Amino acid sequence: MKAFVFPGQGAQFSGMGKDLFDASEIAQERFRQADDILGFSISSTMFSGSDEDLKQTSVTQPAIFLHSVILAELMGERFAPDMAAGHSLGEFSALVAAGALQFEDGLKLVSERAQAMQDACNAAPSTMAAVLGMEDEQVEEICAKTPGVVVAANYNCPGQLVISGEVEAIHAACSALTEAGARRALVLPVGGAFHSPLMESARERLSAAIAQAPFTSPRCPIVQNVTAMPVEDPAEIRTNLIAQLTAPVKWTQSMGKMIEMGAQEAIEIGPGKVLQGLFKKVDRAFPVSSGGIEL
Repeated sequence: MKAFVFPGQGAQFSGMGKDLFDASEIAQERFRQADDILGFSISSTMFSGSDEDLKQTSVTQPAIFLHSVILAELMGERFAPDMAAGHSLGEFSALVAAGALQFEDGLKLVSERAQAMQDACNAAPSTMAAVLGMEDEQVEEICAKTPGVVVAANYNCPGQLVISGEVEAIHAACSALTEAGARRALVLPVGGAFHSPLMESARERLSAAIAQAPFTSPRCPIVQNVTAMPVEDPAEIRTNLIAQLTAPVKWTQSMGKMIEMGAQEAIEIGPGKVLQGLFKKVDRAFPVSSGGIEL
């Protein structure tokens, strides 16, 4: 059985998607659609923008979504998932690739999500930090004892958890975590506290857009971030997508669930190889690969 997985924010790179555009009329049409829907030339930014340009949340999220969905489409019959999942933003890519959402509707939601998250980031000083070499439960306990808003945000793999919250609280938690024996507690160069209560305004804003989007049952179960459980019911998918903005990404648990469901290999669809590396942290022998195409 095959698990197809889709990356989230951070996988972007300058020049992404140019090879797809040059080689495929399908890709060209998708890029044209995206430029029209977004109201700016995301294709130009992806193909020739700087790394700094691509770091803007309003660009990063649609860019990774676009790259991932086009790749899945170009795979044709080789895109044959028994299950699928996406890390944070990647959940939207997974849902479109698996047929639960049309491309245009998915891109509109991703754009709305990116703008809402950026606005929430601008409203309050907040950040995230990566904690390495410590049990999840111990990280959670220290966060709970730290004054201010600081919570577990991304359970990426065993021994790697990202925390999210107010700037002062994050720095205080990092100090406490290091003293308690974490191998590293490193503040990340991000301008917001994703997957934390500080994203509440974004959650409310996205909730209305998701409520209006036409979801259908996907072609395979989607293991969603919020529950790390397989979902096929459109109403449940909506509920979990809305909750995702303020809830942690349970990626460690999602990888375990897909293996438990019988996944014998994971195929990453999109830029980079981050998710392949995370699967290897769960089981070094687990087969992983990129969903490439012949150009």
